[in-house]
Amino acid sequence: MADYLEKVSPYCFKISKSYKKGMRVPGVIYADEELFLLAEADKALEQVVNVAFLPGIVKASFAMPDIHWGYGFPIGGVAATDAKDGFISPGGVGFDISCGVRLLRTNLLACETRPLLKNLVHELSRNIPKGVGRHGKIKLSPNEMRELLATGISWVLKRGYAWDEDGVCIEEKGCLDGASPDKVSKRAIERGHNQLGTLGSGNHFVEIQEVVDVFDKQVAEVFGIFKGQLVVMIHSGSRGLGHQVCSDYIKVMDKVAKRLGLELPDRQLACAPISSAEGKSYYAAMACAANYAMANRQVLTYWTRQSFETIFKKSAKELDMNLLYDVSHNLAKFEDHLVDGKSMRVCIHRKGATRAFGPNLLPKESPYYTIGQPVIIPGDMGRASYILVGTRESENEAFSSTCHGAGRVMSRSEAKRKIGVEQLKKELAEKGVVVEAGHLSLLVEEAPEAYKDVSRVVDVCDGAGLSRKVAKLKPLGVLKG
Repeated sequence: MADYLEKVSPYCFKISKSYKKGMRVPGVIYADEELFLLAEADKALEQVVNVAFLPGIVKASFAMPDIHWGYGFPIGGVAATDAKDGFISPGGVGFDISCGVRLLRTNLLACETRPLLKNLVHELSRNIPKGVGRHGKIKLSPNEMRELLATGISWVLKRGYAWDEDGVCIEEKGCLDGASPDKVSKRAIERGHNQLGTLGSGNHFVEIQEVVDVFDKQVAEVFGIFKGQLVVMIHSGSRGLGHQVCSDYIKVMDKVAKRLGLELPDRQLACAPISSAEGKSYYAAMACAANYAMANRQVLTYWTRQSFETIFKKSAKELDMNLLYDVSHNLAKFEDHLVDGKSMRVCIHRKGATRAFGPNLLPKESPYYTIGQPVIIPGDMGRASYILVGTRESENEAFSSTCHGAGRVMSRSEAKRKIGVEQLKKELAEKGVVVEAGHLSLLVEEAPEAYKDVSRVVDVCDGAGLSRKVAKLKPLGVLKG
């Protein structure tokens, strides 16, 4: 690939579209030298090249610095297709549709709450169902499911699981337009009807954190973030419902690709014209799963606020447990962006990538309209996480996109082979991190060693102008699935 590879800047590499016949656009990878070599060894760069074959793709096939191998698209992949003549691909969204992360502020000081930390993590564990296939405390009828899928956060708000002010601090105000429950299979609804308010497994978590560094005091003040503060990060998605939606439509798209005779380098990139019946149906079902995921994180927030009330003997309002922001990192969305100097309506696939709108791009009623969108980046349970802010520069780089986390360097099976449970528990205890998990044997899959250094990933995003560092957080207590 060397002859076709150009180092554009210290944090950006470009693969020429002449590298492989059929590429419609170049591949652009945001990384430093070390992260680039990790992506190359993982063969994720070939997936960046493969995505460049998508019909209607514009500008480039992008990869964030946390890139690693995924289904069809690499995780950390971003691609925009023409909203009129382009295609949409479930592989560009992933199975956990609208998997995302949110951050709750508090007025508590981390140093003063440490004596209660173990009790707090245990209370969270008592209140929040976690693990593979676990059911929640809320069971929805078919009609309630249809309303939830269509309205998202509104359904949750009406039933008292959200504060009025929560909605304005959620991407798309907690409801993605275009959702149609009629396009969601009976099996998907069956899988989701009793999983609302559940954490799930894998890398999903509720994490109690301390703000240990503030890099941009002006933005941090607007965000309500200060050094020494106790905050809570929640990471979860659309559970079995989203997985089923993706599985259902991959089969549909595979048939479309064959019928149209599309020449794609990987069957996992199966896609359909956005304007086709199949493309519209997938988007409508995907939007339903996104609404479910945002509602799921909101109910998790409700159980989290209740847990804090029990331990601290104060109301969540008295503790100032306001939502900083909630943003997804597995979505396809319609947005307007400049392409070759002209405004174009595009369908942006962000798979393991986070939207990072800069100043004046959010709705005017957003408290962050003039400063830029908060970006919440989880790391691993032994190191750090970050709060960033979107930049104007990012719009011209990668359609206002940035990383979504650290990115794996070990598969789950490799982590289980190489890392012992007792060894991991000892390492976390030495760092002062309190952990509770649904299955301790699965905890090693999420060990710090299984991930890249999130600080390095975030530094690349900051250096490349994709997003700007605001604050650094360290884990104190972790609830895992």
